Amino acid sequence: MAIIVFSQFCCISLWFAGNAVMDDLLIEYKLGENALGHLTSAVQFGFISGTLLFAVLTISDRFSPSKVFFISALLGAFFNILMVFEGNSYLSLLILRFLTGFFLAGIYPVGMKIAADYFRKGLGVSLGFLVGALVVGTAFPHVLKGFSSDISWRSVIIITSILSFIGGLVIVVFIKNGPFRKPSQHFEPSVFFRVFKNNKFRSAAFGYFGHMWELYAFWAFTPLLLITYQDLHPLTSFNIPLLSFIIISSGGIACVLGGYISLRYGTRKTAFSALMLSCFCCLISPIMLILENSVIFIAYLIFWGMVVIADSPLFSTLVANNVNHESRGTALTIVNSIGFSITIISIQMLNVISQLMIPEMIYIFLAIGPLLGLLALNNRRPKTISGSFN
Repeated sequence: MAIIVFSQFCCISLWFAGNAVMDDLLIEYKLGENALGHLTSAVQFGFISGTLLFAVLTISDRFSPSKVFFISALLGAFFNILMVFEGNSYLSLLILRFLTGFFLAGIYPVGMKIAADYFRKGLGVSLGFLVGALVVGTAFPHVLKGFSSDISWRSVIIITSILSFIGGLVIVVFIKNGPFRKPSQHFEPSVFFRVFKNNKFRSAAFGYFGHMWELYAFWAFTPLLLITYQDLHPLTSFNIPLLSFIIISSGGIACVLGGYISLRYGTRKTAFSALMLSCFCCLISPIMLILENSVIFIAYLIFWGMVVIADSPLFSTLVANNVNHESRGTALTIVNSIGFSITIISIQMLNVISQLMIPEMIYIFLAIGPLLGLLALNNRRPKTISGSFN
């Protein structure tokens, strides 16, 4: 697990590398204010396209997950590092972020598949560590900028690409096929549709979709939340990159804690509680933004950063536990694909309403997803939802 977690951390640092250096990109390429949403959505759209193709072709169930992970990490690093070369344009940056996201599809869900192949008992705890690595890896580019204002944006991109190569290499060298892996023997495109006939799987998946509506929009707009608070309170001064790292990476601790809490109170109940708390954070965002106390505001954002992701490994556990072993990798990839499609809608929605409404009010709309997710989790059929769905 330590090796898988390390590799996941290294490779996932590619994800928000562009967001961490966004200010530099805006200046160098003379980009508009909506570039944040578009470049973030390009990564998401690439990830969606990749997961869709991986799912339809059942890649992670037919081939060695470690090899798929390595090749994806290598190609993701390659397209990420191309950003540093002279001559790029806004269009080429969008394409490169898309391609980086495409190959992240062979890292995040495949990493969960590798963990599921090794850990049958306590899968929620195992995925808690894995998603925790994803969270810290996502936040890592921010801390590179936060600790040194002198570090160039190109250095951040190069470092994250090197990390991705190292992470992929470590996986392929040290992690073989897990003892619980049952490879699919042939191409089965029907798996993509068949899994949703399972009511337990469907309930878990819809809960996850509601969670995803909020998650990446919150992560993408975390620096903007801090900037908005500074604009509303001119005497306040934040180290935006460093605080963004702290807020986002705090979710890594929450993922691990959530896994252990789920052992006592059940996976579904723990996921439901985390989703409810993050929904509450969305709803009170207007009050917190106008609050004349920066310490309370930062504490609130850190708490939001924890509960917004704490349920993610729990939903993945519910999904993995409610599908047969031969289709587990494909099922996780399908759910990821749809979930990340939803993130594009919520990110672009914030982009649009930020032009139409006062900044204090826009984040309340992130509550839509958690509310629907809570309804999906609560709408269970007692006679059919049992066993592993706990």
